[in-house]
Amino acid sequence: MRRSSPPGESRLDAKASSESTLRLSGRGGAGRERLSAQPLGVLITLHCSEHPEGPTPCLARAEGKTAVWRGRKVKQPVLSASRGGARPALASRRRAQQLGGGPPPANGQGTSRGARVVLYSARRHGADPAPSPITAGHGEGKTAPQRSLSRVSIMLLLLRRVVAPGLRQACRLKSTPARLCVRACCTNDPLQPRRSSFTSSGGDSSTRRWRVVGTLLGLGAALACHDQQCRASQESPRRYTREEVKSHSSPETGVWVTLGCEVFDITEFVDIHPGGASKLMLAAGGPLEPFWALYAVHNQPHVREMLAEYKIGELSPEDKAPSTLKTSDPYVDDPTRHSALKVNTQRPFNAEPPPELLTESYITPNPIFFTRNHLPVPNVDPDTYRLHVAGPPGGQALCLSLDDLYQFPRHEVTVTLQCAGNRRSEMSQFKEVRGLEWSLGAISTARWAGARLCDVLAQAGHQLCETEAHVCFEGLDSDPTGTPYGASIPLARAMDPEAEVLLAYEMNGQPLPRDHGFPVRVVVPGVVGARHVKWLGKVSVEPEESFSHWQRRDYKGFSPSVDWDTVDFDSAPSIQELPVQSAITQPKEGETIEAGEVTVRGYAWSGGGRAVVRVDVSLDGGLTWQVAELEGEEQRARKAWAWRLWHLQVPLPAGKKELNIVCKAVDDSYNVQPDTVAPIWNLRGVLNNAWHRVHVHVTP
Repeated sequence: MRRSSPPGESRLDAKASSESTLRLSGRGGAGRERLSAQPLGVLITLHCSEHPEGPTPCLARAEGKTAVWRGRKVKQPVLSASRGGARPALASRRRAQQLGGGPPPANGQGTSRGARVVLYSARRHGADPAPSPITAGHGEGKTAPQRSLSRVSIMLLLLRRVVAPGLRQACRLKSTPARLCVRACCTNDPLQPRRSSFTSSGGDSSTRRWRVVGTLLGLGAALACHDQQCRASQESPRRYTREEVKSHSSPETGVWVTLGCEVFDITEFVDIHPGGASKLMLAAGGPLEPFWALYAVHNQPHVREMLAEYKIGELSPEDKAPSTLKTSDPYVDDPTRHSALKVNTQRPFNAEPPPELLTESYITPNPIFFTRNHLPVPNVDPDTYRLHVAGPPGGQALCLSLDDLYQFPRHEVTVTLQCAGNRRSEMSQFKEVRGLEWSLGAISTARWAGARLCDVLAQAGHQLCETEAHVCFEGLDSDPTGTPYGASIPLARAMDPEAEVLLAYEMNGQPLPRDHGFPVRVVVPGVVGARHVKWLGKVSVEPEESFSHWQRRDYKGFSPSVDWDTVDFDSAPSIQELPVQSAITQPKEGETIEAGEVTVRGYAWSGGGRAVVRVDVSLDGGLTWQVAELEGEEQRARKAWAWRLWHLQVPLPAGKKELNIVCKAVDDSYNVQPDTVAPIWNLRGVLNNAWHRVHVHVTP
């Protein structure tokens, strides 16, 4: 017989002459499931609403990433224990149905919202007649006062040690705030429960009170047993020694790695590792820490979640000591940086100047020039430095010191460098991308001096050829395996004196700062910053472009329809020249300006030496436009290597309370910027040159 209950609450089944109910009320629905165990002669049944299996008993956990469904382990929890009753994945529900043989959910839901525990006497279910925690030795041969005096201290102790932990465990079965309600029912008719009362009068008052206390004691003991049974049902993680992990270091044996005390089998992930299988295999059979210390990109939640899917166990307790491999900080010798820089990552160091400083002058001061590092900054001794230039077949290789480079004709050129990820943060606001969250400051301009690359290549015997060829650069910055940063440009550009490609050793009249390539770096005017290899160690001419990860597997653009499951890096060309670009540096986003007159400032630049011929500015989101005034050096046709700063000073309409400022640039090939990010979005967040927008408030 059942008593109806209001919607959202559990129903009470009265199936025993002595029954105690613990109800965890949530916002549940109609379905039910039983989570049961039978410790110490007591049958414990947990009724959970909204589950597809109905009243079928099973043993499961409502928390964690593993559940036991009818004695078999499934990866996802059958019962979800999240705030508001979040639903488990459809695949998880189907898997549960396959293992348990239950029908599909009637209402499409599988989340437990309400729960209750009913305690039965084991004798009523044909179990072994051992006394249950509720009924054991309940006062035979003693009067009520004697029972009270002899057992009061025991009850108080058990209330502390048994009931409290039991109730805490019950609360853990629900992640939403639960309402705890205890009923004690005793009647001659087991199908007609009646409420007990703490305010009963007469001869049975004491008996009734102690019956309630006894019920609490039994409830706590049963819940404690249930907790122990649930814990026992969870398989302990497999334990492995470091020697066992070390023996799994190839595709044939499986590829295992460790992180902390956890062990992961990443065999299936090796071929799809974004950094390439060869890089991941360096950690095979050992710890990930030395490599993750070098590549800070791994310290992100989505990477940790991905790795967790491959966990197979933990290291044995005796093997949990830190690895003896060298894990010293590879960035400890990095140079000191200017405090004004806005830091995106410390290791490796990547930072940009704030907008208000970026366009203060046409030439960016060295201390606030944006910094893009992929690896630790090498500490190069200028006295022992050598640049190796490979010669052509039959030619002569060069090994040049700094003094040797000084002997080549000195050439100076003003060049703007821009990272392919400049303004990525705006693209990620539209849709998630992977990469550093650059604002609008991953761009800077300097006066560079050094030897022309074409002169050095000619000295080594290189010349233009009819077949395709590339000049490959390798830096002195490298990962733990000794693999250096690398990039390449077409030989035709490198050999063209008009392209003004430099092997630079000065920046704004000073030796290169360490963060910017000391003692020698490549400067390729009009080309993406990724090809301006710093700390240059080797130059060679090859029939194919560089095989470096940063040339073949990064710095490429894709359609908005391409995601990380369908991307094919071999199908896209490497970024070389960048599209036309502009941005507003004053006023800043969200700034409040005074009424009367506004001055808008910013920069504009286009790749490939294309000159900026116009910058249009709108104060009303693009409805009307005005032409800004260009500043800085006059640009030569097809050799406009540096940006143009610009400004617009206009009166504000009376009563205007806010402005939606927009800018767009036009180059001498009449390339223009797209109005939104949507058509140029790509999974790496590169090449963002949409109209730049700033919203500001106006004081009366």
